[in-house]
This record gives sequence, structure tokens and C-alpha cells, in this order.
Amino acid sequence: MPMHARQLRWGVEKRLEFIEFRLFWEGVINRSDLVDQFEVSVPQASNDLSRYDKLAPNNMLYDKSGKRYVRSPSFRPVLTDPSADDLLVQLQAVGARETVASQTWLSSTPPTDSLPTPHRVVSVDVIRALLAAISENKALELHYQSMNPDHPDPIWRWISPHAFASDGFRWHIRAYCHRDNKFKDFLLSRILKTRNLNESQATAKGDRIWNEYLNVSLIPNPKLTESQQRAISVDYGMKGRRIDIPVRKALLYYFKKRLRLDVADALDRPQEAPVIIENEEEFDSALKEASA
Repeated sequence: MPMHARQLRWGVEKRLEFIEFRLFWEGVINRSDLVDQFEVSVPQASNDLSRYDKLAPNNMLYDKSGKRYVRSPSFRPVLTDPSADDLLVQLQAVGARETVASQTWLSSTPPTDSLPTPHRVVSVDVIRALLAAISENKALELHYQSMNPDHPDPIWRWISPHAFASDGFRWHIRAYCHRDNKFKDFLLSRILKTRNLNESQATAKGDRIWNEYLNVSLIPNPKLTESQQRAISVDYGMKGRRIDIPVRKALLYYFKKRLRLDVADALDRPQEAPVIIENEEEFDSALKEASA
């Protein structure tokens, strides 16, 4: 299929999904919504609405007085799988004033804010070098500032990177360190600069801790009241008061810190640590293995 044909099909599909999005979340759609969102002509917007009506003939009704389409009582999504999480991501972007906020498909957004987090500066050149090393399966030399008291100053070291990872606040590169002879994480913002690419014998397949998962079983903190435990069970979508979350063994440390599971026993108020790890012995064993 020619490129322009694929682009056209993709554009039509996105506009049809937009129609369904507006109908599901806001209950109304009209031609001007499509014109404003996608900068298409009025005839094209009319064609898109007609096309959607043929795809889902029971999903919208035309309101003559309002000159718009409204969601019908029998509405059922046919092109999308509406998700509260997806919508909240859009609202979070709006609250954080991110550039993608302009891409939200809501006609208007409710008052929204997002807790700011300190921005860590990452060099564009560093990212490009890491991408090249991963793509070519090469080793890369980098100037890295660690927090190891034995190395207070930046040092040059060779790594063989194979994956990016985020703990929700910081981005790391997962790599084989040829200086320490093991796979480990390097914080992107502490990579000061890079130089040289070289052949590497280390591959992602050799990073067993990255490739293996542990099912972390979370349960409501038993120090909570019975009704509070029921609420937490609903909050986390638990079944039988438990939820199993597969986590890469290499990310267990960050998982524990993110959910404050590392301080659950020390907190005076169980409400501050609403969930605990049920398979704690298995978790600690895997964590120790990953930290070795």
C-alpha cells in the first residue's frame, strides 16, 4: 500500500476513534469538533460522522435542535476500549502542563493539577549514544558520577547497555558494567558524557535478573480496620483480598520504595502503607539476589 494511502487510512481511523471518544466521555459530537481537532474540511467531517454511523448504527442519534449528535442509550464502543486510566493520564498531562496536554480529546478539561517533581537533566547526546549502542549491540564508554563514597569523582567506564527503565521518578539504563563485571543500573542524569563504541560480548539474554519476574503478592495492611481493608481491596482491584503483580527482579528495589513497602513496619499509621507484601520471604530473597 502506498505511503499516502496508509496515512489517509490512519487519519480516518483516528477521527473515527475521536468520534467514539467524545460520545463515550461527553455524550455529544458535531462537525466543528472534528474540524477544530484535525483541521479537516466541513464536508470531510460530515463524511466521518456518516462513516461512524454506518460502523455503529446504534451508537448516536442526531439532535436537530442542537445540530449535533448525541450518545444513544444503547451506545457500545466498537473501535476503542475506554479506560479510566487513559483519561486520567490525559488529565495528569494537563495538570503537569506538558506539551501532550494539547492533544487531549476532551472538549474542555475540569480544573486539574499535578504534583510537580524536580526535573533531572539528561543530555540529548547521551540518549543518542545509548540508543546507538543498544541498536548495534555495542559497548559504550561513559563518564559517570556515582554516589559510591569510594569514587567521589566521575570516572570513565565501559558498559554494554540493553534497556531503559523508569522507577516513576528517574530513568536508568540497564547495562553490563565491564568495570564491575555484572549487570547493573546507571542513572541517566549522572552520565556526564560518552565516547567510543566498541564490540561487546554482553547481551540482554545474559541479564537473568532483568529477564526474570517475581509475582509480588500484595494484601491490605492487616493493621487497618476491616472496612478499611475492604476499601483497599477495591482500590487495588484485588480478588480474594490479594493481587499478584509481576515485577522484573531488577526493578524490585524501586517497586518496594515506590509503594513505601520498605517502611511499612516502621510507620505508626498503617494508613500510610495501605498494602504489604504477603510473600515477603520470597520477595526479600529475590531482592537480595538482584542486589548482589
